Amino acid sequence: MQRITPCLWFDTQAEEAAKFYVSVFKHSKLGPITRYGDAGAQVSGRPTGSVMTVTFEIEGQEFVALNGGPLFKFTEAVSFMVKCETQAEIDEMWGKLSEGGEEGPCGWLKDKYGLSWQIVVPAWDEMLRDKDSEKSERVMAAILQMSKPDMQQVQQAYEER
Repeated sequence: MQRITPCLWFDTQAEEAAKFYVSVFKHSKLGPITRYGDAGAQVSGRPTGSVMTVTFEIEGQEFVALNGGPLFKFTEAVSFMVKCETQAEIDEMWGKLSEGGEEGPCGWLKDKYGLSWQIVVPAWDEMLRDKDSEKSERVMAAILQMSKPDMQQVQQAYEER
């Protein structure tokens, strides 16, 4: 059993969003759907029988999507990092997650539901911690200049003499 499960608050799109996320990531699956009963509907203002929560899993991480109403919105204060090893992976994740959303700087984007994601390359952490501060500064400058991560551009900045 997973001890901590992120719960994502949506207005009415929990099921749609869960299906979208499951379609984006290869190792994912939909789980149980719960519906508002009379008691929950009375408190929430949601119709009886409408979707309350959808459980889904991405890469072994369980999530719950909740139809909680328009009261709360996503902010960049919470984001999910997607670690990509190849430019093809970056391009695929970036394309799917940013479609209908908005692209941000330095590998950040918001999907069509407003949830923030970071597309990252784990190897860049080592480059940014390099003892040669000139190398790490060039890498940081390159990352700050881009929206969608470009592995070749960052590698060139790292190797520049």
